[in-house]
Amino acid sequence: MEPDPKNANNAAQGVLALAQPIASPLTRAAIFLVLTVKPGAENRSTVRSFCADLSALYRAVDFRDIEAGLSCVMGFGSEVWDRLFGTPRPVELHPFREIRSGGRHAVATSGDLLFHIRAKRMDLCFELATQITGRLGDAVEPVDEVHGFRYFDDRDLIGFVDGTENPRGQEATDAVVIADEDAAFAGGSYVIVQKYLHDLPAWNALSTEAQERVIGRTKLADIELDESIKPTCSHSSLTTIEENGKEIKILRDNMPFGRPTQGEFGTYFIGYSKSPSTIELMLQNMFVGRPPGNYDRLLDFSRAVTGNLFFVPSATFLDDVSDEPPADAALANKAQATDETSQSAPSNNKDGSLGIGSLKGEIGHE
Repeated sequence: MEPDPKNANNAAQGVLALAQPIASPLTRAAIFLVLTVKPGAENRSTVRSFCADLSALYRAVDFRDIEAGLSCVMGFGSEVWDRLFGTPRPVELHPFREIRSGGRHAVATSGDLLFHIRAKRMDLCFELATQITGRLGDAVEPVDEVHGFRYFDDRDLIGFVDGTENPRGQEATDAVVIADEDAAFAGGSYVIVQKYLHDLPAWNALSTEAQERVIGRTKLADIELDESIKPTCSHSSLTTIEENGKEIKILRDNMPFGRPTQGEFGTYFIGYSKSPSTIELMLQNMFVGRPPGNYDRLLDFSRAVTGNLFFVPSATFLDDVSDEPPADAALANKAQATDETSQSAPSNNKDGSLGIGSLKGEIGHE
């Protein structure tokens, strides 16, 4: 998977961990696959076996054009981690945290596996995606598939350059790859993905000056507006996170996508970080506001229709996965199967309820 060298020591394995290609250069094409793993020991075994095979699939496709910059990153959701790998688990891995505020909604959607496939050529992305889904077969269910493309000079469909403030080189590695923060998973990272759909007719009805105030940058030159005129509710203001006077960087590799005949124009947001809390704070600022009510005005024209958090283990971790799950993962799967069976039985509660309370935590504001 074109792993990046990583010097952090993986204390759990006692070896140097090789990170997956999180910080690979931006490319012209990408495919994003989100899948769920079907219940059953055979399906989990198929996914575990696939982990060690992914690097070979990548090499076979990459060799067709080694200058095309093909890469693939594989991530795992919180719930499926326990069923596949048991303990230990990444310390900050949890389900995507849904946010509601006013009419704005950062939705949480299903997803166990993420594949982020990139290359200079879409045909290589397509071929690797085909090989991956063919290898996994009936063990998984597709949730979402997005084919992204670079739009002119790295612009979004709303006309602004996207990703200007991305860290580069060693700074990017330091921003997204775990080291001593969670030594058992050194070389790993967290990634949050969201699919946004834009109301382009409404957006294009704004003047260029009004659009620039929403984004916080000039449209043509991509220069950040001066603080004296940039609104505090601008997108760039609310997504800048500082700690002790220093900006905390994430790595974005957003891609435009769409279907003009269906009126679908969107951005696939994908952000990597060594801690999900950085991106979660950005989303809190955007959807709730900083302070509450001072929300990101871009959300008046864009809405999130998916939301997932995944952990991206090191390439070393994937290569070392065996077909057989660890003992505690097997026990967790057995307990889950027993729980599902008991929940499917008729309830004995006198009020006729299932007695399980709310299944979804939401943040209410305004």
